[in-house]
Amino acid sequence: MKSSAQVVVIGGGVVGASVLYHLTKAGWTDVVLLERKQLTAGSTWHAAGGMHTLNGDPNVARLQQYTVNLYREIEAESGQHCSIHLPGGLQLADTPERLDWLRMAQARGRYLGMNMEIISMKQAKELNPLLEEKYFVGALYDEDEGSVDPYGVTHAYAICARNRGAEVYTDTWAQGLHQRPDGTWNVVTDRDHTIHAEHVVNAGGLWAREVGRMAGLELPVLAMEHHYLMTEPMEEVISYNRDTGRELPHMIDFGGEIYARQEGESILLGTYEQAGVPWAPKQTPWDFVFQLLPNDLDRIAPELERGFAHFPAVGRAGIKKIVNGPFTFSPDGNPLVGPIKGRRGYWSACAVMAGLSQGGGVGLSLANWMVHGDPGADIWGMDVARFGDYATLAYTNAKVRENYSRRFRITFPNEELPAARPLHTTPIYDRLSEHNAVWGAGFGLEHPLWFQEPGKEPVEEVTFHRSNAFAMVAEESRAVRERVGLSEASNFAKYKVSGHGSADWLQGLFTNALPKVGRTNLTAMLNPQGRIVGEFSVSRTLDDEFFLFGSQAAEVHHPRWFLDHLPSATAIRFEVLSLSMVGLTVAGPLSREVLQKLTDTSLATADFPFMAFRRVDIGMAPVWLSRMTYSGDLGYEIWMQPEHQRYLFDLLWETGREFDMRLFGF
Repeated sequence: MKSSAQVVVIGGGVVGASVLYHLTKAGWTDVVLLERKQLTAGSTWHAAGGMHTLNGDPNVARLQQYTVNLYREIEAESGQHCSIHLPGGLQLADTPERLDWLRMAQARGRYLGMNMEIISMKQAKELNPLLEEKYFVGALYDEDEGSVDPYGVTHAYAICARNRGAEVYTDTWAQGLHQRPDGTWNVVTDRDHTIHAEHVVNAGGLWAREVGRMAGLELPVLAMEHHYLMTEPMEEVISYNRDTGRELPHMIDFGGEIYARQEGESILLGTYEQAGVPWAPKQTPWDFVFQLLPNDLDRIAPELERGFAHFPAVGRAGIKKIVNGPFTFSPDGNPLVGPIKGRRGYWSACAVMAGLSQGGGVGLSLANWMVHGDPGADIWGMDVARFGDYATLAYTNAKVRENYSRRFRITFPNEELPAARPLHTTPIYDRLSEHNAVWGAGFGLEHPLWFQEPGKEPVEEVTFHRSNAFAMVAEESRAVRERVGLSEASNFAKYKVSGHGSADWLQGLFTNALPKVGRTNLTAMLNPQGRIVGEFSVSRTLDDEFFLFGSQAAEVHHPRWFLDHLPSATAIRFEVLSLSMVGLTVAGPLSREVLQKLTDTSLATADFPFMAFRRVDIGMAPVWLSRMTYSGDLGYEIWMQPEHQRYLFDLLWETGREFDMRLFGF
């Protein structure tokens, strides 16, 4: 066994094996994979093996397409049979809304070069005579959908990686991680042997949390129990194969919340039931290897009943086998991929619940990131940095259960899901709720999207068409354009950079020249490949003191980049302000008149021009006042300590009555 390696991958499921393969393909061959038992142990071995390209995120869909297309290559290169079946797939719409969603998916697929088409139910019935037409209104046919053998795929990745110099150690338990002062890692195994590595990849699957805890992390990952069943051989399947010379296409029945595919002469049918049950919600047992969980058909009975109605022949068939096994989810159902802020050389490749559809894309992206410093595409939907410390075990449990139960539900534009909310709120949350705010949540923080009429429920209806928000948002926009509006502005990420050398350091990261003291400018931050890492407004308060404002969703993503590029032994201080600084926005042609009533500082254009940023007093409260607004109108952003926000909101709202001020969302 090696004593050192450039990379140690922890976990021998399909994702860990894919990462190992892609690292060697990218030229890093001094790489090791550690598997506590045998390859595929945990979740991979009992996976249903389905693969498809359909995804709500076009960038993730592209990576799924890459994964599906990769299997022929690794099968040929390794000589390992992967049992690749590509009969195509039917996504079945039971409502006009679902058909709209499928049309949207088809448009995305066409943009990505995917072979998808909307077909009639008559055409769908010809492709799969098992379905009952009356329950559906249309379908999407994807010719790049099928299944593979999880065992074969995992071993094919491993064989290809070994052939390029990688080493795979099975029956080797990574029991501890210790980071050295230089940022490299000691990986302690149960063989009384330590491997010194420059990089560690957490591909721990069911044990991703435990491998995270070895490095002081609490990753937002939760395993859910998942059932699928296999029928006895069916004459309907046998005769279809005989008469057509092809396999039945896969089926996703969104209304029935089931998926089904041919397996030999049988049908494999799985459910995402409403009454989903987490497994090992706090600690995954280390002695769980190739086990399954007790079956609970009563729990999935409602979904099975619908499935048997929608596919009557399946309902008449006998059940040969039932599988109930755990697999992992993140709070939004997408993988957690990428480097970890504050843990140099520690990489995540976990929470990949669709490992046979996404494992290849995850491995490719992570290998690109590690070798070239960039994942090669926009994979924000999979970036581990999209979650912050707010994603605790309890938060993750609530969101994963919600996500699991909605696996086959439509998420409409602007739809806000209720689980684990409200979590973070600003001091004026109750004030805005009294004004009938319709709330959204971003990065754990509640923020007002728009304001409903008094007496009506503050909820936006879910639709692909014009919602009940349209008229109210139009009124808010008109008020800001013609008079003056007031809004919460705390849902930005806020950072403070100070100390000797701050200006030179920031100038080396940003594309635009830094502003003068008392001014603000806008700038991008690029990586060496020229791709945008972030966009910021930069306000300078002293020669070496700056406030940076950026996307709240990137409040881990951006600091990860800043801290990775912070010089060692430096006087520069980088602070994430989060809710220690909150904000309000006053915007519209009358905004200057409202504010001028509350401050002795002249706000005339000559004295306080566009993009000015200064410390002033508004009423009794000291604030940072910025002469800019994202509404595009005359306006101001007011930044303050949280203890002053309620006072300032009440003061501004009372003063604004004279000017017919209106609250508006963001």
